Formats: sequence, structure tokens, C-alpha cells
Amino acid sequence: MMKVKICGITNLDDANLAVDLGADLVGFIFYSKSKRYLPFKKAGEIISRLPAGIEKVGVFVDEKIETVADAVNVSGITAVQLHGNEDQNYIDKLNVPVIKGFRIADNFDFSILRSLNNCSLLLDAYSANDFGGTGKSFDWKIIPQDLRSKIFLAGGVSSDNIEYIYNNIKPYAVDLSSSVEISPGIKDHNKLKTFFNTVNRLRNK
Repeated sequence: MMKVKICGITNLDDANLAVDLGADLVGFIFYSKSKRYLPFKKAGEIISRLPAGIEKVGVFVDEKIETVADAVNVSGITAVQLHGNEDQNYIDKLNVPVIKGFRIADNFDFSILRSLNNCSLLLDAYSANDFGGTGKSFDWKIIPQDLRSKIFLAGGVSSDNIEYIYNNIKPYAVDLSSSVEISPGIKDHNKLKTFFNTVNRLRNK
């Protein structure tokens, strides 16, 4: 069954609604240059009030290993998502589950993904200036068939295309942020409900 991650959470109301509607993972942005940035302690206040069975993911970009470890201890995140140039050596030093993000351009070398171990894979649209949360998509049809069931698909995922994604791309999970927002970091509760209405219908087929 396809999982859903709602990312860019900045407040408890949005987190609770996402979980209540059926989110499997919620994400907190620890990249200081992001419009959705949240300090470790503030994220921890939200995380401490969420159910144990929900994966709480901290998102980092080229951060020091020690800082990531500190975030795990302070905030209580249960997984980390890496969106920079982190390599296998970096991944192997972490003691929590890892999601490694990649920005996909038309000429992307997918063999890079097959060379990685000990992590999940997230594919997002390429942007020269941003490390995610742009709301833009890439051509999903270029994703090799053997990788599709293993990836988190991000970038432009919304209630408008989730049925196509579910039936044709069939990723392990989808990752949403800007498509269910009023403004960066503030979720639109009606958009969340509309999205999950469709997802839960597809899941229950």
C-alpha cells in the first residue's frame, strides 16, 4: 500500500490533522535557509504529542553529522532525510533510518541510486536554487521500472495527479508539502482532506 509523507510541518494542528487523515510520515525541515525551517526544540514539542507509530522525519542539507545526531536527541525524530551531497559514508554513520533525496533533471544518471545501500530514496524535481518544496514535478516516466516501487516520489504531487501516480508510477510513497499549503509551512486543511479522500479511496479499492 502506497505510503504518504506530509512534509514542512510547523505546528501541531497541521501535524495532528495529517496523522488523523492517514499520513504515515510527517516531515520537519531543519535546513535554516528554508521557508519552512523549524528549530529542533520546536519540532520536539510537536513530535512529543504525536502517536508512536508515525514516522517523524527531519530534513537536512549538507549538515554536520554531529548536528544531525543532536537533532535526533533534541527533537525525537525517528528518521532523517538528506537533500544535499551526502554520500554512502555519511549515510553509514547515522543510527536512524535514512531517506536520501535526489533532484532529478532530464539527464539524471539513475545508476547512482542503485549504488546506494542502507537508505530509502526520494526523487524530487531539479531546482538550481532550492532543495525541495518547489511544487514542481519532473517527467515521472523516466524513472526506471525496477526503482519505482522503492522510491518516495516528491515534487508537484497533489490531489490532481495522485490517482495517476497510484495507478501508473506506483511508488513506495509520495511526499507532499507546497501542494497542500496556504503559505510555506502552513497547511490548507481543506486541501489535505481532499487529497486524503482520494488516497484512502485508492487504498481501499
